Amino acid sequence: MSIRDWPAAERPREKLLDLGAASLSDAELLAIFLRTGVTGKSAVDLARHLLKQFGSLRALLEADLKTFSLELGLGSAKFAQLQAVMEMSRRHMAERLKRDAGLQNPQDVREYLKAMLRHEPHEVFACLFLDTKHRVLAFEILFHGSIRSTEVHPRQVVKRALAHNASALILCHNHPSGVPDPSPADERLTKLLKASLAMIDVEVLDHFIIGDGEPFSMAEAGLV
Repeated sequence: MSIRDWPAAERPREKLLDLGAASLSDAELLAIFLRTGVTGKSAVDLARHLLKQFGSLRALLEADLKTFSLELGLGSAKFAQLQAVMEMSRRHMAERLKRDAGLQNPQDVREYLKAMLRHEPHEVFACLFLDTKHRVLAFEILFHGSIRSTEVHPRQVVKRALAHNASALILCHNHPSGVPDPSPADERLTKLLKASLAMIDVEVLDHFIIGDGEPFSMAEAGLV
């Protein structure tokens, strides 16, 4: 049966318009993105099939072009569309942070950093640079590492803070394993960077570790 023959309340597009995007399942959201199915499968059936093949929505979103294009109903055009949608989402969050008068909503910071770093296959280290009122000046990935670690040079962090004329910053890095718990090396690095940046009057507000689920805040854990 075609989706057009379904009751209006069960059609993904109509359901989104009536109840909002949050009311839809992963398969329904993916079906709206796909727009059409393939022979013998509606868009929702195809979406369910793809989620089963990839194992999760996140795995599908993070697949490279070669892996993505191997699946039924997908190809380079869909891959390009999906990447564009994801990048628009990241830019929207960045603009919302910059627009706010200071970091009034810590959850927005968490969501933005997670969107920027969670998909990285290797460990990366980044900084969110802030002005005197804690408004966002810039976000930069400064170091790329392996799947297990990243070598961070305090001198470069200090250099970029001066370049942005930052008064404060938020450190962040990802754990590709998905486990956001800080290591002893993470704690030592945070103390070293805090001391280095204090010499130029730049305050370290937090150090977030990005993994699966909620990002870990070292400030909330008393480690900053």
